[in-house]
Amino acid sequence: MQGQPADPAARPRRTRRPGRHPVRLRHPRQPAAPMTPDRVRDWGPAGTPAGLFRLVPVRLERDLPLLAGWMNDPAVAAFWELSGPPDVTAGHLRAQLTGDGHSVPCLGVLDGTPMSYWEIYRADLDPLARHYPARPHDTGLHVLIGASRDRGRGLGGILLAAVADLALDRSPRSPRVVAEPDLRNVPSVAAFLTAGFRFSAEIDLPTKRAALMVRDRSPRHRLRYAVPAPLTPAEEPAS
Repeated sequence: MQGQPADPAARPRRTRRPGRHPVRLRHPRQPAAPMTPDRVRDWGPAGTPAGLFRLVPVRLERDLPLLAGWMNDPAVAAFWELSGPPDVTAGHLRAQLTGDGHSVPCLGVLDGTPMSYWEIYRADLDPLARHYPARPHDTGLHVLIGASRDRGRGLGGILLAAVADLALDRSPRSPRVVAEPDLRNVPSVAAFLTAGFRFSAEIDLPTKRAALMVRDRSPRHRLRYAVPAPLTPAEEPAS
């Protein structure tokens, strides 16, 4: 579904936008919390129309054969460009697993079966921030559906909606979820739209021309953290 990251080789670095005005990478009162595997693991499962879905952080020795197989599927390789021997996929994963903690590679597990690959990352600390007006704590994601039998039947939109909800529910400082699928990947763009993302802009990245997709906080998410707790009977005003 999703194309290659904005700048895979440079992902661990923090970046500035060209020119005099740097991207503000964090709110002055908010330290940059790493997107660690433990944080993503703590998101827990999500019930979806397709079944119970969970993100499980990748373990290289356990998951490499499965992921390398997916990367060698021609439909995936056309956009991820990680086909070849397992070492190619391993190098891509190690860059995140041993990096600065701002990107977490995960398996998407549906009803106990691994069926997709996800990268959950701090978009405002990623090279992508050079190419769009980043906000502090923006959450970014990349995704691919692994088996061909799981593509083309609406799973992408269902799971993208679930992951975006998890990210916004579990990360109250994150203002939105962003993604940048390849413009040529029409099914991927359509899945993001189905999941409630909006098309924001076309952006030129080092490896592709991409659609910047944005999932803003809904009123539900804003109210979750803005509405005071209900009054107890003793606190309620007399009628």
